[in-house]
Amino acid sequence: MFSRMSITRSTGAYSEKIKCLKDALDTAEAVVIGAGAGLSTAAGFTYSGERFKKYFSDFIDKYGFSDMYSGGFYRFETPEERWAYWSRYIFINRYADAPKPVYDKLFELVKDKDYFVITTNVDHCFQKTGFDKNRLFYTQGDYGLFQCSVPCCDETFDNEEIIREMVDAQKNMRVPSGLLPVCPRCGSPLVMNLRADDKFVEDEGWREAAKRYENFLQARRQRRILYLELGVGFNTPVIIKYPFWRMTAQNPNAVYACVNYGEAACPTEIEKRSVCINGDICDVLEKL
Repeated sequence: MFSRMSITRSTGAYSEKIKCLKDALDTAEAVVIGAGAGLSTAAGFTYSGERFKKYFSDFIDKYGFSDMYSGGFYRFETPEERWAYWSRYIFINRYADAPKPVYDKLFELVKDKDYFVITTNVDHCFQKTGFDKNRLFYTQGDYGLFQCSVPCCDETFDNEEIIREMVDAQKNMRVPSGLLPVCPRCGSPLVMNLRADDKFVEDEGWREAAKRYENFLQARRQRRILYLELGVGFNTPVIIKYPFWRMTAQNPNAVYACVNYGEAACPTEIEKRSVCINGDICDVLEKL
């Protein structure tokens, strides 16, 4: 529908756009939140700079990694060293609290609304903040889950206990061999439940969340609905951005809102029912 579209970038007075978004939020009968990496970045989950140096200085010194993300792709010589890196990575991005209360501010805005969240983030911040787990759909996985590397089954396994043990027990950039995670079904190595290839496991919980999201959309498709997109870029627009544009175009009662630092835009077809704010998400939520 939008393959040959004209894109409208964020223009106009910042304060006026905040007012428009507040009005859309206040009058919406339902809110669908689409969250991307920019939301967690606004909450302080940065993958480079001082935060990276604080937790990974030894790996930086040895390998010259520039950020957490690129280090995650490195082929370490031993699984003990790999899990030393990844256990820290998972711990600070999944089990540690967000440095800034961005998710808390968002929750306060929508907690009394009829809402649903779809997100490509895998840090579990929504549920930790208090969002109803039955109104969340994590499309790309969860740092808090393992899956079989084969995979031999459509199951995932909670990893908090073993991750904390790895963080506490590692020495010289290695975890003890006895802590290496293996599949309880077949004995193969466990890996993160993150969508990276065709081996990603969509377990029962994932499938149920997908169905709840679809049912939510179907039941409210012609109501006054706000599609609130936060921190979603153009790397994977087919998951959140394009569907939000399409559903807004199909429903004359819908409003599309995009808050993204540097990438706030919408198709001209829905421009009159869109609010695009090029700004910091934390600041926008504070003003709302």
